Amino acid sequence: MSHRPLRLYVDSLFTSPYAMSVFVALREKGLAFETVPLDLDAGQHQAADYARLSLTRRVPTLEEGEFSLSESSAITEYLDEAYPESRVYPVEPQQRARARQVQAWLRSDLLPIRQERSTLVVFCGEKMPPLSPLAEAAAGKLISVAQALLAADPDCLFGTWSIADVDLAVMLNRLVLNGDAVPAQLVAYAQRQWQRPSVQEWVNQPRPRG
Repeated sequence: MSHRPLRLYVDSLFTSPYAMSVFVALREKGLAFETVPLDLDAGQHQAADYARLSLTRRVPTLEEGEFSLSESSAITEYLDEAYPESRVYPVEPQQRARARQVQAWLRSDLLPIRQERSTLVVFCGEKMPPLSPLAEAAAGKLISVAQALLAADPDCLFGTWSIADVDLAVMLNRLVLNGDAVPAQLVAYAQRQWQRPSVQEWVNQPRPRG
């Protein structure tokens, strides 16, 4: 195992669900790392020094010695391969593939939810107006897929906790924490994920009030 120091670059408001996903993975693996917040509003992620680290000039980016990697699911997959103790993905190949499928779907679909229920709802307690018809349709899709995924086990997606559970809980909590209608089983699932110490550490980061 590498013992090079790890640095995780995140947004200074600690509202990025993708930075949260990597932060939680690192904590679940028990890895020591330094958290480096960047002020995205001030453009710190566009600075030349950061551009040399992050190919995409986004957060999160993981720095490990001379190696750096951006894009959250790429980082968590790398961490599971480089530090195989305390896995954050299922070990069985098909379940592992399904966990990656969930992550890819949550990052590429459901845009109306992400637009109308920003993570300021999740991490800062803000309340947003009622969903538009387009976002209502996206919420219906999210709920339908989540119910299908959790039909066999209401506690976690693949028989045991994985990082995909945190990503799904964040998306559900965009609705739950705004007071939108979500089935009780899914509310309970999201609340269980929120109780993990690694998740709570991120949730309880100090954030400036607007």
